[in-house]
Amino acid sequence: VQLQAFGGGLVHTGDSLRLSCAASGRMLRNYHMGWFRQAPGKEREFVVAINRSGGTRYAGSVKGRFTISRDNAKSTVFLQMNSLKPEDTAVYYCAATVSVSYYRPSDYRAWGQGTQLTVSS
Repeated sequence: VQLQAFGGGLVHTGDSLRLSCAASGRMLRNYHMGWFRQAPGKEREFVVAINRSGGTRYAGSVKGRFTISRDNAKSTVFLQMNSLKPEDTAVYYCAATVSVSYYRPSDYRAWGQGTQLTVSS
């Protein structure tokens, strides 16, 4: 599966933004999907995942502010981000996996190219 993430940009603290991840090549419904982010000088970290059944899991730092959803018919996964903070600034990556575990970067084999989110204070 090929993935393309888009929707990043420059926003202010408290703003909202929605990222999208478009998949092609394989049927999205076969994959667990995740969003990760990587800030300068830091390791890539888990943000949120949605499994094939629609179950979700969030990192504590984004729980209650971010919402992941998927539209298998449109082969797209969304990440709605509300109440953004400067510490959310990072490159955001979407990823796909069929692994039993799907909360670590190492669980994923297919990655999108990343989209930059910058939150100014």
